[in-house]
Amino acid sequence: MMGSPRSDVGRWGGSPWQPPATPSPEPEPEPDTRSRRGSRSFWARCCGCCSCRSGADDDWEPHGGRGSSSGGRRRPDSRGSGSRRPVSRGSGVNAAGDGVIREGMLVVTGVDLLSSRSDQNRREHHTDEFEYDELILRRGQPFHMVLFLSRPYESSDRITLELHIGNNPEVGKGTHVIIPVGKGGSGGWKAQVTKSSGQNLNLRVHTSPSAIIGKFQFTVRTHSEAGEFLLPFDPNNEIYILFNPWCSEDIVYVEREDWRQEYVLNESGRIYYGTEAQIGERTWNYGQFDHGVLDACLYILDRRGMPYGGRGDPVSVSRVISAMVNSLDDNGVLIGNWSGDYSRGTNPSAWVGSVEILLSYLRTGYSVPYGQCWVFAGVTTTVLRCLGLATRTVTNFNSAHDTDTSLTMDIYFDENMKPLEHLNHDSVWNFHVWNDCWMKRPDLPSGFTGWQVVDSTPQETSSGIFCCGPCSVESIKNGLVYMKYDTPFIFAEVNSDKVYWQRQDDGSFKIVYVEEKAIGTLIVTKAVGSNMREDITHIYKHPEGSEAERKAVETAAAHGSKPNVYATRDSADDVAIQVEAQDAAMGQDLMLAVVLTNRSSSRRTVKLHLYLSVSFYTGVTGSTFKESKEEVVLAPKASERVTMPVAYKEYRPHLVDQGAMLLNVSGHVKENGQVLAKQHTFRLRTPDLSLTLLGAAVVGQECEVQIVFKNPLPVTLTNVVFRLEGSGLQRPKILNVGDIGGNETVTLRQTFVPVRPGPRQLIASLDSPQLSQVHGVIQVDVAPASGSGGFFSGTGDNNRSGESIPMASRGGA
Repeated sequence: MMGSPRSDVGRWGGSPWQPPATPSPEPEPEPDTRSRRGSRSFWARCCGCCSCRSGADDDWEPHGGRGSSSGGRRRPDSRGSGSRRPVSRGSGVNAAGDGVIREGMLVVTGVDLLSSRSDQNRREHHTDEFEYDELILRRGQPFHMVLFLSRPYESSDRITLELHIGNNPEVGKGTHVIIPVGKGGSGGWKAQVTKSSGQNLNLRVHTSPSAIIGKFQFTVRTHSEAGEFLLPFDPNNEIYILFNPWCSEDIVYVEREDWRQEYVLNESGRIYYGTEAQIGERTWNYGQFDHGVLDACLYILDRRGMPYGGRGDPVSVSRVISAMVNSLDDNGVLIGNWSGDYSRGTNPSAWVGSVEILLSYLRTGYSVPYGQCWVFAGVTTTVLRCLGLATRTVTNFNSAHDTDTSLTMDIYFDENMKPLEHLNHDSVWNFHVWNDCWMKRPDLPSGFTGWQVVDSTPQETSSGIFCCGPCSVESIKNGLVYMKYDTPFIFAEVNSDKVYWQRQDDGSFKIVYVEEKAIGTLIVTKAVGSNMREDITHIYKHPEGSEAERKAVETAAAHGSKPNVYATRDSADDVAIQVEAQDAAMGQDLMLAVVLTNRSSSRRTVKLHLYLSVSFYTGVTGSTFKESKEEVVLAPKASERVTMPVAYKEYRPHLVDQGAMLLNVSGHVKENGQVLAKQHTFRLRTPDLSLTLLGAAVVGQECEVQIVFKNPLPVTLTNVVFRLEGSGLQRPKILNVGDIGGNETVTLRQTFVPVRPGPRQLIASLDSPQLSQVHGVIQVDVAPASGSGGFFSGTGDNNRSGESIPMASRGGA
């Protein structure tokens, strides 16, 4: 399903850096970045635009140092106070020349970057929600600052602002930016004096719309008749610069304000799962503005060894993120696990957001166990929104995994229509979750601006690396599989055909049935401005069965490994088949039905075979645990219904993640030789957690929430763990509650202290070895603290995790 992990470690040292199966509380020793020589780098294999980088290029640094974008993972001193950040005062040291400060020099005695959340800069740059004290800007947009001088500014004085990023800043790479005050800069950088009052100088500074993103060191250089002065670097003067979807000159520009509010600023969202007929939804805490998350996002770029000179390009940045959110190749953020055994980490269904995952990776440097597609996608949304890219989480139902680049989903059967599992390498996932991010594509011909697919789930390699995208949705829609990146694989996920092959007497295979509407049947995302579900299938596909849709599929298939696949089609279709599965909850009996319809004017006799097995959402199935065979006689133009009852005690021993099952239906029409084939996946519903707020929520004041859960199963749930998280409300919290008896109801109460005002989402989940995929959410409208200009900075009780929680009450069924 995923392929084997690669042995190379990209830009990292010759001694591979391998984490243990579970994270260690201690950071991993730093790898030796100088030992890898002569092999083809990640950039040559993954990203053509960065492959020209020479071996001598030393403008990157994995764990910080001078100008590192993650600042060596240095944590800001507080999560924000709402009060003004102290003005940075000069040290009385001249960093230029001989270091002597002479009389008459224009000495910079202090700098005020106006960086607090309530200041004009943060509000105008839409960064006031970040729980940081540093100045956070979006590129291509002006900001203000104040310089404090040793004497009044004179017309003969020259002042230059300088920004540095990386270990070896160079002007030509954009890692050393020089901005002369009062003169036109280069590449969109410039600065003007807006007010000179005594020894204070107010400046308006314009950043380039193509600036590198990351954390810059800032300094000021002055020239006067008395000599040159250079303000030493001060950590308090570091400046974060992000992509800017509000700037029309930035290639990530998004015209619609409601899209920017949803896809950049919204800190929570909905992720959809299940099957097309039984769609489940869960709320995810993206938490892109939580304290530490921005540092984690920049650390990911550092960890990959991405050259700073390429960090202004959203195509390259999003491609690196797709590689680094999974742990393969370079020990990225999340370890994928589809085995069903999560004893050495966290069940992917138990996560409620990205914050805990990203902060753990930042804190330890170790990959976090475990993730599956919706976790990879949720974390990717957090990272890209945090960096300033408009991003949404997308679910594709009946998502194909094409392993042989045929651009078709091929299923092989023997002469008796029994599946040949050793040949069936392609699979259809019940659902698959990835990301769309919005940008122009200057690396492609015109017409491909807009949504781009980025998929961080490690399925197949791209240029030898487990990454996927960015891929223009427009190229997917029209079958233009030669457009970069990874269009053939994504096209097959949404718009390929399911082709059934039967082995013939001479050993060859013949197409006996083509299911043209089985793949990419529904593609959805959270709607803008509401928690409704939006169907976006139409932007990925032309209408099913339309001439444009058929042309797109056959154009794509012509570039695949089986270009003549459609030339061998040969099948009759007198009898139609439909599968029905009643909506059932976990722990209940259920009923399946197959409806056969004879569309001819003659009698038809069908030999029907039903095989029922459990299924992982990735299409991997367990062994068959129930089957049925019978012969059905259909009168002309008539229908017959064949049922299969399934008791809880029959499926209970076989259940796997998500409670999904697969019904394989095959048949043969005696009169005309028609072959019937159908695969139907359905799932058992899991209960929700009920959350109730007990009292009003006010910034800085303790608030209480009640969580109620009823065990739907007649068996005891052991080692039950609750998770609680909500941006601006509650840092990630783990609650161990022990066992919950069969059909038992439990009630918990938890307190939290809101730190930011406004509408917030508090999200909870439950996990145990017997039951997972249980979650709940409540909206909390937080009032600002009386007389407060910002948000509460105390950590209080909000950071506890892993504690044992006594239940407030227990009730019977």
